[in-house]
Amino acid sequence: MTPAARVLIAAAIGLGSMLHAGHASALGLMEAYEAAVANDPAYRAAIHENRAGQEFTAIGLSGLLPSLSANFSINQNQQDFTRQSITLHRSYESQTAAIQLRQPIINLAAFAGYKQGIAKTSQSNADFSGQMQELILRLVSAYVEAKYAEDGLALAVAQSTAYAEQRQANERMLEKGEGTKTEALETQASYDLAQAQVLEAEDNVAMKRDVLAAIVGEEISALDPLSDDFRVKPMQPGRFDDWKDLALENNPDIAGQRHAVDVAREEINKQRAGHFPRLDAVAAITRNKSDSPILVGIDALTQSIGVQVNLPLYAGGNVSAMTSQAASNYEKARADLDTTISETLVELRKQFNLALTSTSRIAAFAKSVDSANLLIEATTKSIRGGVRTNLDLLNAQQRLFEAKRDLAEARYGYLLAYLRLRRAAGIVGFEDLHDIAGYFIRVGNSPAPINTARAKKQESLQQLE
Repeated sequence: MTPAARVLIAAAIGLGSMLHAGHASALGLMEAYEAAVANDPAYRAAIHENRAGQEFTAIGLSGLLPSLSANFSINQNQQDFTRQSITLHRSYESQTAAIQLRQPIINLAAFAGYKQGIAKTSQSNADFSGQMQELILRLVSAYVEAKYAEDGLALAVAQSTAYAEQRQANERMLEKGEGTKTEALETQASYDLAQAQVLEAEDNVAMKRDVLAAIVGEEISALDPLSDDFRVKPMQPGRFDDWKDLALENNPDIAGQRHAVDVAREEINKQRAGHFPRLDAVAAITRNKSDSPILVGIDALTQSIGVQVNLPLYAGGNVSAMTSQAASNYEKARADLDTTISETLVELRKQFNLALTSTSRIAAFAKSVDSANLLIEATTKSIRGGVRTNLDLLNAQQRLFEAKRDLAEARYGYLLAYLRLRRAAGIVGFEDLHDIAGYFIRVGNSPAPINTARAKKQESLQQLE
């Protein structure tokens, strides 16, 4: 098969793939966020969990508010009684109805439960704030990883194409008697390896897109590309101690664990209250009709108001045991708080250092790409002069693709480090998402890169014929 025929077949396959896939509108980061808010199952679960958590305050308050109860009973009674060998039988109906109002006056357990309910609601709010920030982080991470996988696929396809062109050049030189069989085999080996890397990159793209699709709730066909005009923002604030203060004040994980300590503390008070008396104001209206054999036929209406004291004396050691258990759980909650603070500060330091060094790393990799391009040009000229070999050119091309891959990884790594730093500080918000979206170029219509890669794969299969 001639090279011209191969090109025509490859073009036809590529065009067919594009027509089959259609022109898919690239999914922007802001659009992905809107979809994630509506469709991400973890975020929807967090919404309902937070709604449930709002009720803890009302549940706790209910123990301090009046309680009103009513009861009614009606019975049909049969009575036989004997006196001096004479048995009498009597049948009568009895009714009892009552309405009681009870207002706690002194109830230490209920007061502790009220404060505990407030702490639980605050803990729920802190957890939900963390889930909202975590959604942004998960979304951006999945979006960046999917886009990096697409870039890796594009580089693998470009590398395969470069090796294919080099292979054709080797074949032409070999036909003219200027090349060697060894050079052709070297290029063929590199081309075969590049083809395998294209297939691996395609699988990686599909996997990363599936992860993103699970968050946004829709199929991913294309993503906005990263802008070439990539500039690292100045670190604000610039000192780690300032970031540490922000984290200790705003991090939702730390805040939630602090509220968990409050919950555990009030649990001690609630259990300890089992040793103390309870005082309630009680008001009741009761109506009794024939409620005893002695009062058959009597209908009585009683209205009462007063106070009731309940003094616990001994409960088999239950109160002491429950109080001791609550005290242990309180100490555990304090230890968990210390652990959360330590883990947060470790993560904060890590991301602070990554974000701080991103400027120099990105600049170094950008220079590496420029150097790799110059090396290819110099190697190509040296091959013509007989100084360099075909293998040197293949190595130079490999170095260029590795440099481009490292540069892309450094850029994406900075975006994630910036966002994770702010997440550790507890200040991630919509504005941060908007800032990161500004690093991408909005694309109206763009074909999915994976279709181009599959066209290249079909081209290689045709060439093997």
